[in-house]
Amino acid sequence: MKPDDIRKMDSEERLRKLAELRLELIKLRMQARVGTLSNTARIRNIRRDIARILTIMREKERSQEEVFEEEE
Repeated sequence: MKPDDIRKMDSEERLRKLAELRLELIKLRMQARVGTLSNTARIRNIRRDIARILTIMREKERSQEEVFEEEE
């Protein structure tokens, strides 16, 4: 998932995607423990996607804080 795609999403979509990725990560970790996981790189990719979403959410949050501080 590219950062530009994440930035185009609205906040609800980002939260939904974040929850979806976290659930998938849990499932993949369980598969890894059982030994049925075929693509181990998928775990790393999902973790990175989660980090990207959280980073962009924080960017948006900080930009709103700055706007709010300027108004005061």
